[in-house]
Amino acid sequence: MLAALFGAIAAGTQMSNASWTPNLALDLEGGTQLILTPVADDGAEITDETIAQAIEVIRQRVDSSGVAEAEITSQGGSNIVVALPGNPSEETLDLVRTSAQMRFRPVLTITAPTPAATPTDTSAFVPKEAADSPSDVAFYLTPEVQGQLDALDCTDPANLAGGTSGPDDAPLVTCQVDGSAKYLLGPVELRGDDLDNATSGLRTTQTGAVTNEWVVNLEFDGAGTDVFRDVTTRLQSLPAPTNQFAMVLDGLVISAPGLSPGVIISDGRAEISGTFDRESAATLANQLNFGALPLTFQVQSEEQISATLGSEQLQKGLIAGLIGLALVAVYSLFQYRALGLVTIASLLVAGVLTYGVIALLSWLQGYRLSLPGVAGLIVAIGITADSFIVYFERIRDELRDGRTLVGAVDRGWQRARRTILASDAVNFLAAIVLYVLAVGGVRGFAFTLGLTTLLDLLVVFLFTRPVMQLIARTRFFGEGHPLSGLDPRRLGARGPHYAGRGRVAPATGPMVTPPLGSGGAAAGTLAGTPTTGTLTTGTPTTRPADAPPGEGTGTEAVPVPVAGGSTRLVVDGAPGGAGMTIAERRAAARAAERARAASAAPASTDQQSTEGSGS
Repeated sequence: MLAALFGAIAAGTQMSNASWTPNLALDLEGGTQLILTPVADDGAEITDETIAQAIEVIRQRVDSSGVAEAEITSQGGSNIVVALPGNPSEETLDLVRTSAQMRFRPVLTITAPTPAATPTDTSAFVPKEAADSPSDVAFYLTPEVQGQLDALDCTDPANLAGGTSGPDDAPLVTCQVDGSAKYLLGPVELRGDDLDNATSGLRTTQTGAVTNEWVVNLEFDGAGTDVFRDVTTRLQSLPAPTNQFAMVLDGLVISAPGLSPGVIISDGRAEISGTFDRESAATLANQLNFGALPLTFQVQSEEQISATLGSEQLQKGLIAGLIGLALVAVYSLFQYRALGLVTIASLLVAGVLTYGVIALLSWLQGYRLSLPGVAGLIVAIGITADSFIVYFERIRDELRDGRTLVGAVDRGWQRARRTILASDAVNFLAAIVLYVLAVGGVRGFAFTLGLTTLLDLLVVFLFTRPVMQLIARTRFFGEGHPLSGLDPRRLGARGPHYAGRGRVAPATGPMVTPPLGSGGAAAGTLAGTPTTGTLTTGTPTTRPADAPPGEGTGTEAVPVPVAGGSTRLVVDGAPGGAGMTIAERRAAARAAERARAASAAPASTDQQSTEGSGS
């Protein structure tokens, strides 16, 4: 994955404008600032709603051109300040300076937003000398226009920048403002200044009753009323989609309603209905009112600005991130010893992967890293480390329950996976909510937080877990070296304990104890030292092999089989010692009795054989 990621960036540096370093936002790099003053050509008053709509139009242009982290704000209620990071192209600056225009055009054709799979056959096209009406598809849909319509890709953000409405007397190939469809429109029939007013509200019936349906109401001026009456009269006799009327703002279709059957609007008052809610109806009304103004943008100033925070703040942010990474590394080595190296390696992989993804997004999507974004990356260190800690602690829990390391790694992953997924899901949802509700630099923080949360899952699933499966089969970790961080004795693994249904789970880890009477320990003594579990009490003594159970003085040590084929001694009379439950002590006593019976059987057989020979 890393090879493919950085290979793509390397190819981009050779064949395109990709860079090995991420692009920086306005607060870290500086850029170009323009101060615009909207001016109405007819001297109409510029309201706050007009300024807000102008900002939305400019933001649509800038975002669609691929410029990220731009700051567009109002100043003093009369000016618009546009700050673009880096060195924007002249085309982007022209988009900011260009005035927005509203035009009303008839719809000729509506197609899917994607380019045509195969070019449309235009061999049967017969040119006409003149158009019968602005809705004459046969006249305006020439082979050249058909080629433009086939080639247009409305899913490409570059085609949603707007800024030009085309000649008024020519057809226009354009997109829906949200990129959901593409249109072939006829020549302009009404202009924005023909619209007197647009409002939104709940529909009122002819009897005065108010319904729950949101609508947008239009009102044209005197000249616009006459033109609109003629237009609706013509459209009423046409089939769909040529009976629709497109409202084009800034070169993009914001709405294309059709006429209800039998409706001819002669008073200049129209009502647009559909799937509106309160917000969408108000947005369309604001767009129409904005387009109704013959508005132009006067450039008051255009200058280069320095970074508001600059490289020094970026350097401090990176130092803070390194300090946080170092503290996590120190804690991991202290808490997990050699196992902490897996945490450090996983963090390094996550860091390299994050850097590569941000550099790739800077090239492909124009993403720019801001200081809040750097803060999101620093917070992600703790989120990523938390996933490793959850996994490691689950493995340790399994080791305490007596599993081998290989089994503990697999079983611990099953338990930790649910916790990791739940934790990262909460973090990702929080990032989404913050990104949707926030504005400005805070969205940069939310973006990097969500991005690193997804990358955390990739690292844990595709790197950390496979590494743990590999090292579990090594001698250093598999045998529980004291410095491995996975030593069962240091983890306080449990001794023999009741496992249900009359079963006794053995002590964690093998404990080699010589059998009674063998070398290395005198018979009748407690040979070996238990590595885990509870200590037995009393002074072990010997007793004859043929002594019945319960006879003899004091307590004695008897061998009990444990994991690995070895034995351990359990003191008769205190078969479990302190800390064992009643069920565990009973189970240990039964195991000790079976062990005594098994050891006494060969001796009895030998004695009978000897007596038989003597007789």
